[in-house]
Amino acid sequence: MIIGIPKEIKNNENRVSMTPAGVHELVRHGHTVLVQKTAGNGSGFSDEDYVHVGAKMLDTIEEVYAQAEMIIKVKEPIEPEYKLVRKDQLIFTYLHFASSETLTRAMMESGAVCLAYETVRRPDNSLPLLIPMSEVAGRMSVQEGMYFLERHHGGKGVLLGGVPGVKPAKVFVIGGGIVGTAAARTAAGTGADVTIADISLPRLAYLDEVMPKNIKTLMSNEYNIRQELAEADLVIGAVLIPGAKAPKLITRDMLKLMKKGTVMVDVAIDQGGCFETSHPTTHQDPIYIVDDIVHYCVANIPGAVARTSTFALTNATLPYALRLADKGWREACRESEEMREGLNIVGGKVVYKGVAEAFNLPYTPVEEVL
Repeated sequence: MIIGIPKEIKNNENRVSMTPAGVHELVRHGHTVLVQKTAGNGSGFSDEDYVHVGAKMLDTIEEVYAQAEMIIKVKEPIEPEYKLVRKDQLIFTYLHFASSETLTRAMMESGAVCLAYETVRRPDNSLPLLIPMSEVAGRMSVQEGMYFLERHHGGKGVLLGGVPGVKPAKVFVIGGGIVGTAAARTAAGTGADVTIADISLPRLAYLDEVMPKNIKTLMSNEYNIRQELAEADLVIGAVLIPGAKAPKLITRDMLKLMKKGTVMVDVAIDQGGCFETSHPTTHQDPIYIVDDIVHYCVANIPGAVARTSTFALTNATLPYALRLADKGWREACRESEEMREGLNIVGGKVVYKGVAEAFNLPYTPVEEVL
């Protein structure tokens, strides 16, 4: 198969979809890998690194899309790429369709096969291709939250861990999945007073067993959320409904409960955000203020630590990329239920129910396209 690795063009997206080691494995399996020149620079990989493992370097993104049968990316195609995607071309990347009707309709019109990292799901309901970036985003949410809590960035001017004689800051994490767990553990490591909320009692019981003792667990409901917001210094939204829009758990009126300079980090912004007042921001312009509350809603948080993220992403995606390249997408998805779960759009048809429901589009069961 001919596999294309274009340079990411989303704002400040420095990740690349495949390390040279990953490209080496694809080439070793007999596939042709086309890499756009300078695609790896932001993650610390030179063009020579890719040439050394057998990649063919192309000058432009247009050449990569025109020649490749499968495109492997990090982030969803953005508007300049829509016209480059071809009928029957396999697009393998984070897509987050439910957050963008424009992207969804563009990929439907392209006739491409869109297989989303974030909805590949194992029998135990874990999301193997989302986990590594969720781990990064969870840790980064605390790191960025700490930064914007500084007074000159608009925050309260509090230190998460406090100091002897001064109480630590209060961190409220909504969602006890991979992102929330990583965020809570990172915040606890600074010495902060952390509360993590989730709707699953078994998950809360598990977290209560394994998390540090400065992390308290709480059942997630509107009453409890309102109570916690009044005391929180940093709020992290980490809820996920795979492939569907995130629920709005903090409404505009709830902002009045919080003290001026509280920081809210919406890690769910890729799926539309879990705060009513959220809208996507960029690493270049990461925050805005609503009712004296600082909002951080960067849609590609792991892009800030591109080298770590690229290694972690390749570790997770490479086995799936090899299966798709060796067998073709249709055979790979027939053989593997978890791969079938990744299919979102095929030949203009929406085959993932959460995406169809998000925009009231016709839904086609995935079996019909296989």
